[in-house]
Amino acid sequence: MRLSRASLTSDKAMFFFTLSLVMLATLLHCQATHAATRPNVVLILADDLGWNAVGYHGDWVQTPNIDGLAKEGIELDRFYVAPMCSPTRAGLLTGRYPIRFGLARAVIPPYCNDGLPPAERTLAEGLQVAGYKHRGIFGKWHLGHHQRKWHPLAQGFTHFVGHYNGAIDYFDLTRDGERDWQVNYDPATDEGYSTDLVANAACAFIREAAQDEAPYFCYVPFNAPHSPFQAKADALQQVKAGPHPNNSQTYRAMIWTLDQAVGQILKTIDETGEADNTQVWFLSDNGGVGQFPRNNRPLRGSKLTTFEGGVRVPACVRWPAEWKGERKLENTMGYIDVLPTILATAEIGPAAGQPKGRELDGVSLNDLFAGRTSDFPERDWYSYHGQPGPQKETIALKTENWKLVVNGPDIRQGTSPATHEVFLFAMPDDLLEKNNVAEQHPQVVEQLLAKLVAHRQLQPEDGVPPYGTGQKGFKPWKNWDIKLAPNN
Repeated sequence: MRLSRASLTSDKAMFFFTLSLVMLATLLHCQATHAATRPNVVLILADDLGWNAVGYHGDWVQTPNIDGLAKEGIELDRFYVAPMCSPTRAGLLTGRYPIRFGLARAVIPPYCNDGLPPAERTLAEGLQVAGYKHRGIFGKWHLGHHQRKWHPLAQGFTHFVGHYNGAIDYFDLTRDGERDWQVNYDPATDEGYSTDLVANAACAFIREAAQDEAPYFCYVPFNAPHSPFQAKADALQQVKAGPHPNNSQTYRAMIWTLDQAVGQILKTIDETGEADNTQVWFLSDNGGVGQFPRNNRPLRGSKLTTFEGGVRVPACVRWPAEWKGERKLENTMGYIDVLPTILATAEIGPAAGQPKGRELDGVSLNDLFAGRTSDFPERDWYSYHGQPGPQKETIALKTENWKLVVNGPDIRQGTSPATHEVFLFAMPDDLLEKNNVAEQHPQVVEQLLAKLVAHRQLQPEDGVPPYGTGQKGFKPWKNWDIKLAPNN
């Protein structure tokens, strides 16, 4: 039988049409498979949670959900952060020491017209390039609220529920007399205990985002257990507090509620069916406050110091699909490593897209976590705090064998026994910082001090000012509505 030219043409067209459909289906399948291999990321940050304020470090508090996460995942035994809130949040989202862009000295209080520079690439912006369609933040921002350019939605996030300021009232959600509870760019009318509101918003986001084929990023910076010390009645009963609880009981009750919120988030992840390919991080933004003697034991120091109790925090991570759990790592790592690690697992080079001249300080921990390498050499690790001003600073450098801590005026002007406290500890044998051997090793002190001076010189002159600058005469605007801020 002979076929006409028209018939051949028709068959050929049908063949290529069918082939195109097959190729399109294959492409869509590959894209869906690729999306499935990239993990969802849930990054949970506690506020002022001390080393000893988790159950797996002692019996002072009860944190069954956090303990379970640490047991199932990888316990990060030597995880370091900045000594206070805003600097840790800045380094966490950029992978860079915040001293480089002026956010290391102090937190950003209500009256401070400063924030995370838009020129810095954030983790949310990096994940946007990697195809993470939904990128939400729920909780305490603390990285600028006087201008829209510092808003989370201007820094790579697609959704924001929470508060700009630190230290809001847990029940009426106010700071300096004005409600600070926001949804995206607008003040919100939500009511409830702030820890619960944060968890509820994060869980709603996870449930919705999990319905999309694209992976999601959920950043949950709780304000708990930061002051003011305010706990719910059921949590106070849990810690067996009487009718007139003291601050220690209230603090532990707040931690109980925080742990329940973490459990709620973990349960929601399980319910989506995506727990195996969801990367969950948990850490604190700095050490616990020093007013509770058991808060940071057995570490020396507390929040606002560069001793271990101020900068070494409870931390863990879980990603069942790729990282073997039930392990503890004792390598030095910290907040600046979170961005490069997550970007590496999202299958983009951590440095790809990084602005010129703004190189990362952090490194990817992915190969270490995945067990592909055990060769992870110790690095120089810097900590700095200067919130009271240049006359009273603390700065530290931890190396493989030593840790130098210097307290006193700005070290760029020189140091002297009359004005500075100098501590040298042998590492890692003296992680509890019990034996100051500075007098026995003057050459080591001199060598490390030179590195500290160079690090201190990184801070730009227009960085965040000392705490209290601009406070006199300041009046907050209605509901902390960023659209009403006079600096916009």
